[in-house]
Amino acid sequence: MLKIALGADHGGFHFKEQLKAQLSGAGYEVVDVGAAQLEADDDYPQYAAAVARLVAAESVELGILVCRSSIGMTMAANKINGVRAASCATPRQAQLAREHNHANVLSLSADELTWEQVWPVVEAFVATPVSPEERHRRRVAAIMALEANE
Repeated sequence: MLKIALGADHGGFHFKEQLKAQLSGAGYEVVDVGAAQLEADDDYPQYAAAVARLVAAESVELGILVCRSSIGMTMAANKINGVRAASCATPRQAQLAREHNHANVLSLSADELTWEQVWPVVEAFVATPVSPEERHRRRVAAIMALEANE
């Protein structure tokens, strides 16, 4: 069973709650790192880091983040070594992020997407395996080398 960490600030709280129910209902194990309630004063980097650290430690296979734009969460998550977070708005972007870039964290915009748009993006992300093709592995290795300043 795939284990997925979810995190959202106040801007993505409602989508996170819907995703938690939908993913659990689909048979995935969900780890909710917060926000635990709708609070306008919370800070997105803490939730992005919590999800990213679980992914980097391999405590979960994938992470999903939701905030108003998805930009700040993506930036914060990508500061954690081993994380390849991608902000995706379409199922095709989510598929390519997983397949070609071996993304392990999906970031979603609660302002730009409706629930009817969000769920197909999430489905594509969790259903798509990473490509074993050498060209993709080589490119992902080059991305990861950047973390080590190589």
